[in-house]
Amino acid sequence: GTQGAQFLGPALATPFLAGGGAAAAWALCAALYAVSAGLSAFVGERRAISAVSVKVHRLRDSLARIPGLTLEQEPLGRARALLARREAIAYVVSEEDGALTLSGDRGLREQNALLNAVVDLYRDQVPFHRVARDSLDEARARFRDVTALLVFPRFHPDEILDIATSGARLPAGITRHVIPWRALRLNVPLEVLSDPARSLEEKNEWLVAWIEERVAQKNVRFYEESTVLFDE
Repeated sequence: GTQGAQFLGPALATPFLAGGGAAAAWALCAALYAVSAGLSAFVGERRAISAVSVKVHRLRDSLARIPGLTLEQEPLGRARALLARREAIAYVVSEEDGALTLSGDRGLREQNALLNAVVDLYRDQVPFHRVARDSLDEARARFRDVTALLVFPRFHPDEILDIATSGARLPAGITRHVIPWRALRLNVPLEVLSDPARSLEEKNEWLVAWIEERVAQKNVRFYEESTVLFDE
């Protein structure tokens, strides 16, 4: 199934559920989702590569062997600016001064191919952690064996759609949109969503009935406070 397809804000949705039923609440949820998706923060992924065996010079040598990828040592501030302007596809922070910027073709799909090649160097080879900032000291305060940080760009939803419709794939996990009030464990059957025999109107009618059933069974619960899950 799918998770996070819609979300509920009880302060707004509860009156709709009580007064107008699930159909009204669902319309509100859809509107909230659209606004939230449009205003959500596009967060660039930062990964802390964590392995004693991965030395920075070995990582640099491996990157240099990727066809079409250009490496340049830059001050950290300039590396951030290049990534923000999408003149670089990523940069590496290590114990060396500044950052190692990675750049290549200006085309979105070509850059995506280079990103996949970069991620393939360490994926399934060494452990890595997701971190919030590009500070090596901060990363090592949490993960003592970190040897380098790899910082990826921020992607707009239109870019993700363009890449996906071309048949290509972004490296797993490098895109993340922060959307408040995400609905978890919605688990709508994919066969219903992809059923070519049903129109969009029929699918929406099915969804309204499905939500009404979950509400009647008291299976919908909203946590107004911040929630941390330990069973993922």
